[in-house]
Amino acid sequence: MPTPTSGDNGPSGLPELIRTIAALREHCPWMGALTHESLVEYLIEEAYEVVDSIEAGAVDDELRGELGDVLLQVVLHARLAEERGSFDFEDVARSINAKMVRRNQHVFKADGSLQESFPASVEEIIVKWDAAKRAEKPERKDPFAGIPPHLPALAGAQKSFDRAVRAGTPVDAQSRLAAVGLPAFPATEEVLGELLLAVVAGAREQGLDAERALRAAVRSFQNNQAQPS
Repeated sequence: MPTPTSGDNGPSGLPELIRTIAALREHCPWMGALTHESLVEYLIEEAYEVVDSIEAGAVDDELRGELGDVLLQVVLHARLAEERGSFDFEDVARSINAKMVRRNQHVFKADGSLQESFPASVEEIIVKWDAAKRAEKPERKDPFAGIPPHLPALAGAQKSFDRAVRAGTPVDAQSRLAAVGLPAFPATEEVLGELLLAVVAGAREQGLDAERALRAAVRSFQNNQAQPS
């Protein structure tokens, strides 16, 4: 096995990283003790660090490093699976590539070659994407299926509304605002942020858990949408 090296002038690329991780799994007791379960916290942490870097306007070197940390998590999980004879990194790469070709029928033909022409609008792309997803799992009728239950409540709420609208169910934001006494929605993200911060501050003063409350409201919204009309 080649000796792992580092630095811009040494061997580089994905194959070298895969070999490095294989060596660490074999010879490093800490790395060798890792499991899918013990890696979960690191995967979440590294993903959020990428988000932080992007939102902070990080320079390319920093963003490159954070993306590398996320890639490390993917390689590690794939290595664990390979050790138990399930799948390896190449299987992961082939699977996601096939999925991207299959889901993006507005760009690719079934054999992976390019279409002769391409849709002109994002709306057309979304329609084709959703149609491809439905074709993969025609038995799946719930528009909220696949939304991770542990997604942060705000992200879960926004994704749930997006799914509802794409499924043909309008979301009446104005009536929801009126129901809680807000005459109009904030016009900027800065004002919206202050409003959300004020809501959390009020929740804390009242001894309420804002995250849990919103998560429950999202579940209620999803359940109500799933009920036959």
